[in-house]
Amino acid sequence: SKFDNLYGCRESLIDGIKRATDVMIAGKVCVVAGYGDVGKGCAQSLRALGGRVIVTEIDPINALQAAMEGYEVTTMDEAAPKAQIFVTTTGCKDIITGPHFESMPDDAIVCNIGHFDCEIEVSWLDKNAVEKINIKPQVDRYTLKNGRHVILLAEGRLVNLGCATGHSSFVMSNSFTNQVLAQIELWTKNDKYPIGVHMLPKK
Repeated sequence: SKFDNLYGCRESLIDGIKRATDVMIAGKVCVVAGYGDVGKGCAQSLRALGGRVIVTEIDPINALQAAMEGYEVTTMDEAAPKAQIFVTTTGCKDIITGPHFESMPDDAIVCNIGHFDCEIEVSWLDKNAVEKINIKPQVDRYTLKNGRHVILLAEGRLVNLGCATGHSSFVMSNSFTNQVLAQIELWTKNDKYPIGVHMLPKK
């Protein structure tokens, strides 16, 4: 996961956003929610393309890491009115909710690359939006009661899979090779490993 979460997402996030919207990242304010391995990769790629990246993070260590990498660190409440692109990477529920949608600039792009479809409160959009237009597959534009619009990618599911083809094959081969090596280790040295979580041997 240290490889596909960071290096895989670093490339596949941009692939998904670009295929879905053709938006230019340069000059945009981009919010990355979460600064674990996935968030780190996403923040790097958005910054590399000229985006001004803001990080939201509840863990103080990860938040300090983001600050020391030069990112502005704040809350989603404060970041929502400022940004044009929002990416959730946390693996937690309700990262972007109704009040956040209402305070976003017009035509803010919202997507998730964290954990299934629980990070963005899509149900709020479906219940409260005045209109929902499907622009093209996996790209929906919601009209809010305040007249502004939100562009949701992949229905809040994983944007790199919904709007692109996921991680590059090389980084996935690293992860799958590790899994096979772990299975071989467990099969051949079963008595060495009691029930629990273990580090994969380097030899």
